[in-house]
Amino acid sequence: MRIKLLLYLILLAGFAQAQTDTIKKLNEVVVKGYYNPQPLLRAVGSVTVLDSSQAKNHATSSLVTLVNTAPGVRMEERSPGSYRLSLRGSLLRSPFGIRNIKIYMDDFPLTDAGGNTYLNLLDAATLGSIEIYKGPEASIFGASTGGAVLIGSSLGSTNQLKASVGMGSYGLLHQTASLDQVYKNYRFSINQGYQKSNGYRENSALNRKYIQTTQQWAYNQKGQLKAVLWYSNLHYQTPGGLTPDEMAANPRAARPATPTLASAVQQQAGIYNQTFFGGLAHQYHFNAHIKHVVAFFTSFTDFKNPFILNYEKRKEQTIGFRTFIDYSNATRNIKYQIQGGFEGASTTSDIKNYGNNRGTPDALQVSDHLVANQSFAFLRFNVDVNEQLLIELGTSFNLFNYNYQSYFPQVVAKKERHFKNSLMPKLAFSYLLTSNSTLRASASKGYSPPTLAEVRSSDNIINNNLQAEGGWNYEAGLRYASNNRRFDLDATVFYFQLKNAIVRRLNNNSVEYFINAGGTKQLGAEIQSAWWLLKLSPTHFLNGLQWRNSYTYSHFRFDEFKNAQQDYTNNRLTGVPNHTWVSSLELNLKKGFYTFVQHNYTTSIPLNDANTIFTKKYQLIDVRAGLRNITLGKTSLAISFGINNLLNQTYSLGNDLNAANNRYFNPAPGINYDAGISIKL
Repeated sequence: MRIKLLLYLILLAGFAQAQTDTIKKLNEVVVKGYYNPQPLLRAVGSVTVLDSSQAKNHATSSLVTLVNTAPGVRMEERSPGSYRLSLRGSLLRSPFGIRNIKIYMDDFPLTDAGGNTYLNLLDAATLGSIEIYKGPEASIFGASTGGAVLIGSSLGSTNQLKASVGMGSYGLLHQTASLDQVYKNYRFSINQGYQKSNGYRENSALNRKYIQTTQQWAYNQKGQLKAVLWYSNLHYQTPGGLTPDEMAANPRAARPATPTLASAVQQQAGIYNQTFFGGLAHQYHFNAHIKHVVAFFTSFTDFKNPFILNYEKRKEQTIGFRTFIDYSNATRNIKYQIQGGFEGASTTSDIKNYGNNRGTPDALQVSDHLVANQSFAFLRFNVDVNEQLLIELGTSFNLFNYNYQSYFPQVVAKKERHFKNSLMPKLAFSYLLTSNSTLRASASKGYSPPTLAEVRSSDNIINNNLQAEGGWNYEAGLRYASNNRRFDLDATVFYFQLKNAIVRRLNNNSVEYFINAGGTKQLGAEIQSAWWLLKLSPTHFLNGLQWRNSYTYSHFRFDEFKNAQQDYTNNRLTGVPNHTWVSSLELNLKKGFYTFVQHNYTTSIPLNDANTIFTKKYQLIDVRAGLRNITLGKTSLAISFGINNLLNQTYSLGNDLNAANNRYFNPAPGINYDAGISIKL
């Protein structure tokens, strides 16, 4: 019934907007892609663009509510700072952190060669636009079956100084400052952020210090250098999962002690992560047709994780580069572009596990040294026929291997494991049916080897039995955009068959390990729409009213999955709701007054592979109101006030899947509040 209602409202919106033209024509949404910008209407892939026009309506202390407006995307935050992210899939591979998704900032991969991404190190307020590509994008972004995320660093086009401070429930404090300077051939930005929170639950405090700079120098008409540097110092506590009875008794409690194990509070469970990241990119246009780009990047991470059973210390270092040549040309009726390049990276991890004596490491238990090497060569060809038919052909040749050696408790000489080299093709097209609508379709292959965190998980055993997962994805879609850009619609259906799916398991002591689970069959549909019901001059009392909708249907099932004499074939894929519907209404009034309301409806979620326990469905309502563009001379002010979880729902924003002893739940806050002020000079 909800699906029919949503489709009816979308069609009604399209009819209504055709009857009433706007005074003000809105800007066209453009997908920047990877040096391949094009209108979103004609894009061949399934992509969602989250820019400043959407980000301004969400709290800057977290990315969750913003990112979850994208269909096919689920972002979780089990406690402040503990991000998890899935694109058209499950979080079975991600007990914490982000895996199986390739994430870039400008020209530089944030995902290391071992397959892990520390997205929670970044301050949400310092980011520019976010483009989310759903489904396998291995033809140009390398190994992943989930998709890719492209983050634009914040680099202003005018001289300005900005600062903000926000406060909220449970001791939330978020402060930012930024400086943008623009000269004739050179511009730079410096962004700083500080955030802390006591957390809703025991042992869930957060403290993060972040600083970033982006520098860009056009040293002549053909060449340009760009540098991105950032440092993050993050500490967040991990309260641990609760059983249903424990959550009902006290949802704010951390994981309690048992007769054999200390509690999360006693062990001071948490994450300490200090990371430095640096990248330097050079772009040179030889002529109007040929361009070359090369980017070098490196990072160093000092990671500590006191846990219930042990205290882990990791030193991680990544170094790599990406380069390609772009050739574009056009005849009278045909435009075409060819990109060919290479990306390679190596990540070294020195990992030591100690006993955890109330938050202090004691006797050494295990010491290992691992090196992951990931590389791929790619080729992409785009041809645009009569500005009506856009065809993309792409492929990449992927290589992945790791080596390891152990120093304690036994000395093991260096060993290597090489995965089968994989060719990842993609064929996609979009066809302009009318000047306002396109039909698109694609077939692409994905490939994702296990990450180092899965090869050597919390059980401290190097698992050489894990196989790479992979499979084919088929999808088709329809896009529509009205002449005046008041109404946009994007609808997609897809089918993805994954082989050798990697899933997480926990033993009775909550120590994780990973296995291959046969496969999955993933049939889905995604619909997103945006409709300006009213868009007038700012001098009108009511000058803007926008309604957005995002709907996700996920019919995801295990395929030929048997484990320990249990057959889970045709069971629902763990951690995935069947239906998610996010809708919002933005109201803009005269002199910068605004109100924004967002509603998130999520159906029940299976928490184990056997499908014997589920979450309850929940509905979240967030409200934000304030005043933008208060002008005092050359100074601009903005104030905001927000209410999260207005209905005071009891839910878990991030569940521990297949948890031992029924410790599935990480309760999220009930109704809570925040307020902020920002200034721009």
